[in-house]
Amino acid sequence: MTVITYRQAVQDALREEMLHDPNVFLIGEEIGVFEGSYKITAGMLKEFGPKRIRDTPIAEEGFTGAAIGAAMVGLRPVVEIMTINFSLLALDQIVNHAAKIYGMFGGQARVPLVIRTPGGGGQQLGATHSQNIELYYAFVPGMKVVAPSTPADAKALMRAAIRDDDPVLVLENLALYNTTGEVPDEPERIEIGKAAIAREGRDVTVVAYSRMAVVAREAAERLAGEGIDVEVIDLRSLRPLDRGTIVESVKKTGCAVVLEDDWLTYGIGAEIAATISDGAFDWLDAPVRRVAMAEVPMPYAKTLETAALPSLDDAMSAIRETIDAVTRRA
Repeated sequence: MTVITYRQAVQDALREEMLHDPNVFLIGEEIGVFEGSYKITAGMLKEFGPKRIRDTPIAEEGFTGAAIGAAMVGLRPVVEIMTINFSLLALDQIVNHAAKIYGMFGGQARVPLVIRTPGGGGQQLGATHSQNIELYYAFVPGMKVVAPSTPADAKALMRAAIRDDDPVLVLENLALYNTTGEVPDEPERIEIGKAAIAREGRDVTVVAYSRMAVVAREAAERLAGEGIDVEVIDLRSLRPLDRGTIVESVKKTGCAVVLEDDWLTYGIGAEIAATISDGAFDWLDAPVRRVAMAEVPMPYAKTLETAALPSLDDAMSAIRETIDAVTRRA
């Protein structure tokens, strides 16, 4: 095991897959000479050359469309979109083409395309650069969406995404790039669509993904000192969603809290709550609680931005309230 940053884990996965398969190439804005806005592609232009590290104009619809065409004829493009906010400019290409080509044409063509893009607030980038709109893509049949929270999962899921024959959106989070963790020296295989039980517990299930999975683990460790034993489910994948792991955990603990970085209304958490209602309703000892960001465009002012984002304290309070509700019923 080696301790590296999330940023390095993503870069290592890209580099190893490019060495493994000559059909893999990277395409996006400023990924070559400038080495990427977040330096994920540092040194890669020099190593692989301009044929496989393709700098593009500021034209998300255009270069995403070009990547879809390349994927249809046998290449494995990895598109870097500078932030998930800019993916809106390529929404037609992603939703109406990449996600639908295999189904619309009876499997005559596949689209082994990866779109990797960071999202999330907390960096004072304003409302149009701080969104968590992964729901847009997790909503669409034909897409796969993964959201790793650790360096190990970031590396393994990137490798899995590149080798997948379907379009995969890899959601990164700006707040995670400098976080560190152990990564196996030997390549790790993770199945897209399989959640991880990040921490086993008996009192309450906490379901989260991306940055909020990190918050969930920290909340669990702190609450252990109060005698609350939290089980943490790190989704890792939003589509396919591992409903089975969620349901079995809630059947064991009898209650659940869902943490998400996006807006509460119509969010990922709503789907998880519905999944729990469908599969574990008779086991619930308290209502499912949800923690999400404030329903506002992300403020620029740091104090307001911090107030809008779900916090560790918010998560811990929701868990305590859930345990209190179970205790009162008992």
